[in-house]
Amino acid sequence: MPSLVAPTVDVHISFLEAMDEYVAEGRGGLDDFSNIGNDIRSYAATWSTAEGFARYVSYLRAQRLEETPRPPGFVPTTVLWWLDGAEYLGRLNIRHRLAPGRAGERNGHIGYDVRPGARRQGHATAMLAAARPRAAALGLPRVLITCDFDNEASRRTIERNGGRLTDRLDEKLRYWV
Repeated sequence: MPSLVAPTVDVHISFLEAMDEYVAEGRGGLDDFSNIGNDIRSYAATWSTAEGFARYVSYLRAQRLEETPRPPGFVPTTVLWWLDGAEYLGRLNIRHRLAPGRAGERNGHIGYDVRPGARRQGHATAMLAAARPRAAALGLPRVLITCDFDNEASRRTIERNGGRLTDRLDEKLRYWV
C-alpha cells in the first residue's frame, strides 16, 4: 500500500524512470515552473549517479528546515514522496506557510504531482488525504490548495478531500481544505 515518506535513495531506479516519463510528456522546459520542472532542469544532469542522487535527496530533505538557504520568496517546505515499496509514484510538498505576496496566493500550502504512468488510479486523492494530518502537525489545520482552472483531475482531487472553492486568481482556482 502506498505511503508518504521523506525522500530516500532507496527508490533511485524507479525515480529515474518516473522522471523519464515526465520528460517524455514535455516537462522540464523553461516554461515548466513546477517543482518537477525545476528539479529536472537543476538536477537531471547529476541524479543518475548514486552520489548525485544522494545529494538531490539531501537537498529535498533540507528544505523543511528554516535555516536552509533558499531563493527569495521561498519558504520552508516538507517534501514527501508517494511510494509503494520501492516504486516512486509521486511527490507532495507542504509549504510551512504561504510564500509572501502573490506567489503564496497562487501556489498555496500544498502541491502534488503523480508520475504519468501512475495517474488515474486514485493516487493524488490518497496522497492529499495522507498529507492533511502532516500539515496539521506543522500548524496548518486549514490549507490553501490551488490548481489550474482547466485541470479537472486536480480539481476533483481537491474536492474529494473536502476543498471548498474560494475564488479564482488568474488561471488558478483557490480552495481551502
